Amino acid sequence: MISFSNVSKQYGKQILFIEADFQLNPGEKVGLVGPNGAGKSTLFRMIMGEESPDDGSVTLPKKLTLGYFRQEVDEMAGRPVLDEAIAGSGRLGDLHHELIDLEHAMSDPERGDELEAILERFGHVQEEYQHLGGYELEARARACLHGLGFEDAQIDGDVGALSGGWKMRVSMAKVLLGNFDVLLMDEPTNHLDIESILWLETFLKAVPATLLMTSHDRDFMNRVVTKVLEIDGGDIVTYSGNYDFYVKEREQRDANQEAAYARQQAKLAKEQRFIERFSAHAAKAAQVQSRVKALDKIERIEPPKKRRVVKWDFRIPGRSGDDVAMLEGVCKAYGARKLYDQFGFHIRRGERWCVMGKNGAGKSTLLKMVAGVIEPDSGSVRLGASLRLGYFSQQALDLLDPDLTVIEQMQQDFPMEGLGVLRNLLGAFQFSGDDVDKKVRSLSGGEKSRLVMARMLFDPPNFLVLDEPTNHLDLATKEMLIEALKDFEGTMLFVSHDRTFLRGLANRVLELGGEEHEGPVVFGGSYAEYVERMGREAPGVHN
Repeated sequence: MISFSNVSKQYGKQILFIEADFQLNPGEKVGLVGPNGAGKSTLFRMIMGEESPDDGSVTLPKKLTLGYFRQEVDEMAGRPVLDEAIAGSGRLGDLHHELIDLEHAMSDPERGDELEAILERFGHVQEEYQHLGGYELEARARACLHGLGFEDAQIDGDVGALSGGWKMRVSMAKVLLGNFDVLLMDEPTNHLDIESILWLETFLKAVPATLLMTSHDRDFMNRVVTKVLEIDGGDIVTYSGNYDFYVKEREQRDANQEAAYARQQAKLAKEQRFIERFSAHAAKAAQVQSRVKALDKIERIEPPKKRRVVKWDFRIPGRSGDDVAMLEGVCKAYGARKLYDQFGFHIRRGERWCVMGKNGAGKSTLLKMVAGVIEPDSGSVRLGASLRLGYFSQQALDLLDPDLTVIEQMQQDFPMEGLGVLRNLLGAFQFSGDDVDKKVRSLSGGEKSRLVMARMLFDPPNFLVLDEPTNHLDLATKEMLIEALKDFEGTMLFVSHDRTFLRGLANRVLELGGEEHEGPVVFGGSYAEYVERMGREAPGVHN
């Protein structure tokens, strides 16, 4: 269906692909993996025809239709969200809006002399629209937008009023509605909450289209893909199976390569010793020459690339009192929307609370009240003794100095620390080599998130309040963070849509605004126990 044959591609001195091959077959669900900068986005652009390989060929069937969701927000304004989603959904969207225009034209008295031509065109468009399933399009569009978290009022409201994150969801709806043969999806879960991620999982598994996607969500990859393509040092390696299978197979392959490399190195050393020992012996000259020639012909095995994630052992924070945060009689409303009404909540030392709830349930509001960013309308929020609170949110990215480099930012924050210690910390958050010399202003959202997290955890507070801390973090950083925080001796209150993070860290669950009950529900066990007890991974979403 789609094939790369002997593809080579480089930018300046950066080599992305060297004679790389792979094939994407009809109906396959494929995950694309590789470190940042390996060439995943370039591969997508070559499939789309936006870039060409330096050598080799990228071949696609002529009539193949491609839908591409990328991390860029389209310009959107001036029409309802529903119309915007339909308009961008490929051929069906074009036909939908042409039918609307033709209907207006038929009722326009000034175009009476064109009526015959308009009617003929309307008949052709209507036939194709019906054949492609167009009359179900509006219902499908509403269902898709609901699945992505939109309320009816938003769906019928102006798309221009939405934030960037919500516009990204509209962009995704366009791609999902287009009945494309192939879906290319770059980090589709980045701006979604857990409920929308679960809906998207179900949708992508059921859709007949071929899927090629990148994702930093391990659970999502495991549930959706049945094949993994890894960009590895210029090559593209194919693994049949989900993400966990790929990890095991890659580790086994690396172990086999390491063993083969060690065996060859031992053999080469033995041959080299023979040559050195007998090179001056005339009687052995023919043997020595024969072995030298044999050595030259041996194809050298490369050692496997080291993929180890830098482990960072965070400092042990000072001990807080047993009572960390006490909320009593808390009320909070935004206009007519009442989020909290006489809400009471008690956090004790060592507890790690994850806060669950659908969009608008008040998760971020709760964290902001605890962190002191906003005040409740009434009631009290009290913090315990000997407490140092660290609050992470996407707004915290604005606290970085855009004119400093990454390493300068850390040196400014921790002037008494040695350069080596700060470099090691940054390495744990995937800032290696020249990355530390990047200006903060040029960092991506994910890089800024990693830098803010590194600053917070270098000298950790004993109470972490984290709002979506894993947004934009890659799998390696996420796994490092989970491992490090498992040993964290303080207290945590956090919101996350990453199930690996939730399973790894939460030992208490607060569920806000579930469908079966009016008020918050406190669950005194881990997230894994919550899922088992409730039979679902998020409020209102049944497994």
